[in-house]
Amino acid sequence: MTNPIGVLIGAGGDLLEKFKKAKEMGLDSCQLSIWDENFYCAERAEYVKRALEETDFKISTIWAGWGGPCEWNFKNGPATIGLVPPAYREARAQALIKASNFAAMLGVTNIATHVGFLPNDPNDPDFVGTVGALTYVCKHMKNRGQTFLFETGQETPMAVVRAIEAIGTGNCGINFDTANLILYGHGNSLDAVGMFGQYVRDTHIKDGFYPTTAMGLGHEVPAGEGLANIPAIIKALRAIGYEGPFTIEREISGEQQQKDIAATREKLLAWMAEAE
Repeated sequence: MTNPIGVLIGAGGDLLEKFKKAKEMGLDSCQLSIWDENFYCAERAEYVKRALEETDFKISTIWAGWGGPCEWNFKNGPATIGLVPPAYREARAQALIKASNFAAMLGVTNIATHVGFLPNDPNDPDFVGTVGALTYVCKHMKNRGQTFLFETGQETPMAVVRAIEAIGTGNCGINFDTANLILYGHGNSLDAVGMFGQYVRDTHIKDGFYPTTAMGLGHEVPAGEGLANIPAIIKALRAIGYEGPFTIEREISGEQQQKDIAATREKLLAWMAEAE
C-alpha cells in the first residue's frame, strides 16, 4: 500500500500555480492553510475549485488559522495560541465555523487547527472551557459530515485524547505532526502513535530536535535528519490501519524549502516500501 503524499500549501498568492507545481513534484494532495478569514467566501471557494479541477489536485484538510496575537514559544504561547486562551476562545471558535462552511463549499471533510496549550487536568477551567467551545464547533461540523482535527504540538498526547473523549461527538480526530511533540518537548513521536491510534486522520511529515532553551521551541530540520524516526512512525501508522496522506511540512521558505519537500517525497516512497 502506498499512502498519498501531500504538502502544506498557504492560501495566499496564485493557488493555480502552486497546485501545478505540487503536481509536477509528484504530490497527490495538500492541506490548504488559511489564516485570513476574508478568504472564507463563495468567490474564493469557486476560485479554489477551478484550480483543483484544472490541475486534478486534491485538498485533504483545510488547516484553519485564526486572528489575534500568536507567539510560538513557551513564554507567551500559552496566552496567545489557539482556543485555550479565554480572551480569544469565542472569536476563534467562530473562525472555525467559517472554515467549516468554506470547506463544505469545496467538499473537504477535514478541518484542522492548533487548539493551544491544553491543560492535562480535565478539571482545569481552561480545559473545560476549551472542550465546551470545541463541542459547539464539532456539532456544527458533524451536521456537515466533517471531522475536526487537533494538530499535535502544544498539548501532551493524553491531553488530546482526553479532550476528544470529553467532546464525545464522534467526529474528532488528529492531524499528527511527527515533529511537534519533540519540538515542544512533550515526548517521543513514535510512542504517541499508540496513544493516538484510530484518531489519526492526516499528518505533517516533519522532523526536529528537543528544545535547548527554557522558552524556545526545538529546531526543525529536514525529514530524516532529526529525532522523529519517521520510518518507524510509518510502520506504526500502517500497523493501526492508517491509509490517509503523508503531508509534508517544511517550515522554511524559498528554494531550499522546495528542495527539501522534493527530497522528503523520495524518502517517503522509500520508507513506505520498507514498511510493506
